[in-house]
Amino acid sequence: MSSTSSPFALSGRVAVITGGNRGIGRSIALGMARAGAAIAVLARNEEKSNQVLTELQAIGVPAIALHLDVTKRATLSHAMTEVERALGSVDVLVNNAGVAIVSGGVLNESEDDWDTTIDTHLNATFLLSKLAAASMVKRKRGKIINLASIYSYFGAGMLPSYSAAKGGIVQLTKSMAIELAVHNIQVNAIAPGWIATEMTAMARDNPDWSEFNKMILARTPAGRWGEADEIAGAAVFLASAAADFITGATLPVDGGYSIS
Repeated sequence: MSSTSSPFALSGRVAVITGGNRGIGRSIALGMARAGAAIAVLARNEEKSNQVLTELQAIGVPAIALHLDVTKRATLSHAMTEVERALGSVDVLVNNAGVAIVSGGVLNESEDDWDTTIDTHLNATFLLSKLAAASMVKRKRGKIINLASIYSYFGAGMLPSYSAAKGGIVQLTKSMAIELAVHNIQVNAIAPGWIATEMTAMARDNPDWSEFNKMILARTPAGRWGEADEIAGAAVFLASAAADFITGATLPVDGGYSIS
């Protein structure tokens, strides 16, 4: 996609990252900015969004931050229109916004918790991808990157809605990849392993979860938690010309967790 000498450069591209104001999303936003992309961060917490916006502006790329709750369907189209008005046509969409509700299992999980998780992950990915793809088709190019998980493949007894949503994202990624390939739009997913973020802090730091933490470290061949910045490289790669012949793939970034 890039006309520069580096196949990993994103200069001249516009990238939208949902949930781009913290954790993995923030690292992806900064990573793509360093590769030259203009960045739109779509997220709920305005204070954190403004902090990331300051970091993006320091890198020197055009950037905006918009308040968006991805579960509010009526607001999604307006948000994408605002991005295109401010920065230009969207070249890269990163569906990263997420929530993990530790309900204790299907017997305990409420309908509201289930709906919130599915809406945040799976439904928002479908709806935002539909909006972005409609624009990308007109220009015969584009990249959609969805955040899956190791729990796309493994059952999550304590949070079944999360596992179900992430499993659905893998299949949605494949389906969109087949449909959109003829339009030169690549659709891929990243499946992070155990990454040190605010969302996973309880499993790392809470003494009540110490045995679970030991299991994570024992199962991960790398022997450690991953860092959010280690997801950014995979995202930049999938957004770049270097990945123009890759579509429908789910790339694990998990320190080997899924192979052990």
